[in-house]
Amino acid sequence: MKQSTRGALIVFEGGDGAGKSTQVSALVQALRAGGHTVTCTREPGGTPLAESVRALVLDPAHAPVAPATEALLFASARADHVARLIRPAVERGEIVVCDRFVDSSVAYQGAGRGLGLARVADLNQWALQGLVPDLTVLLDVDQTTAQARRRRRGSASDRMEAEDLAFHATVNAAFRELAAAAPQRYLVLDAAESAERIARAVAARVAPLLPTPTGGTP
Repeated sequence: MKQSTRGALIVFEGGDGAGKSTQVSALVQALRAGGHTVTCTREPGGTPLAESVRALVLDPAHAPVAPATEALLFASARADHVARLIRPAVERGEIVVCDRFVDSSVAYQGAGRGLGLARVADLNQWALQGLVPDLTVLLDVDQTTAQARRRRRGSASDRMEAEDLAFHATVNAAFRELAAAAPQRYLVLDAAESAERIARAVAARVAPLLPTPTGGTP
């Protein structure tokens, strides 16, 4: 276990229907039971300003949104999220668990919207101000599984979920490309596995990154 006053940033990525929310909840509960102080957040969102941007950019009523506009709005929300919530929490020694982060912008706007992975990554470096996740968990989901899960949830809740299968396949391919380029920072898991098996794999990978617990039951 890491002996440090600095916390850690753990990020979950994957296409719509990958099961990120389930795994975020499982990890947060396990960490808190182990005595860690945890901040659970999401992107876009996490702060009042960023949540306002989320509501604006994902609202189907605003479709179509130009790809560059979409990328800039997400980056602006991320800049506020990092400055106001994520960085201060990590510096206090907390574990931050985030549902989506910068890789979602690179995959969705860079690949899905055709802006280019490098261009969107460069844009977001300004927003991140040097912050890099300690671990990115990529839940790799095939489109048959993802589509079935989205259908079980009912009608698409935002513009991204409403995109066609080709768009989602492009996004998933971009996630895999990002993970392959930095394997030391990623844990890639098959989203079709059971939630319990995925949670165990995540917990095992996260354990060496954790600071000394500050409370709760070790």
